[in-house]
Amino acid sequence: MGKAIVTGATSGIGRAVALLLKAAGHEVLAIGRNAAALADLAALGITPLQLDLGSAEGIAEALAGHETDILVNNAGMVSPPGNFCDMQASDILRTVATNLTSALLVSHAITPGMRARGRGHVFFTGSIAGHTPYPNMAVYAATKAALGGFAQSLRLDLSPSGVRVTEIVAGRVESPLYKDVLSLEARAAMYAGQNAVQPEDVASMVMAVLNMPPHVDVARFDILPTRQPVAALVPAAEKKQ
Repeated sequence: MGKAIVTGATSGIGRAVALLLKAAGHEVLAIGRNAAALADLAALGITPLQLDLGSAEGIAEALAGHETDILVNNAGMVSPPGNFCDMQASDILRTVATNLTSALLVSHAITPGMRARGRGHVFFTGSIAGHTPYPNMAVYAATKAALGGFAQSLRLDLSPSGVRVTEIVAGRVESPLYKDVLSLEARAAMYAGQNAVQPEDVASMVMAVLNMPPHVDVARFDILPTRQPVAALVPAAEKKQ
């Protein structure tokens, strides 16, 4: 089995993917900010790396020398949902840095080695929001659309060397993504009646794609709740008094 790096590995999709890769026999490096969650993963035999991917500084240095067969660019965030005109500039910059710039820089640190070895698989956790208009999510949607475009172009860059690239286009996934920006009641209403996709479902699809024969590259896969036929509304965050 090979070596894997998973960013945003301390919760949700990232944690589920890291655990499933470990269970399959891969050596896993888990990157995240939450020290306690990283310690939990370490207790399960996963190597932790505490790193804030919202800042460009230190990414290349932290990943220097890692020979990686699987890279899962999963780190992401949402700022408080609401009309773009009302957003704070700091939230715009942080969202772009975390969702897009970090994936570019992590990929830039890892993919040259994959290309030189002639093997590897890079995943990007995208979103249906990058392909379908959503109100209250303009900057998040912009980062995911850009990530999707980058993933498909990177696939063409790496294809001659045998390196595969896959974009994960996720619909409504029940994860902690909104826990810091929406109330418990708003999150419950958002998931109600939709039988939301679980992080473990996404992880299972990642493993299925990873286990395809080397001559097959799944450029993207869409994974949605059965009861999400159209884009679901993300409610605006409550304004602080």
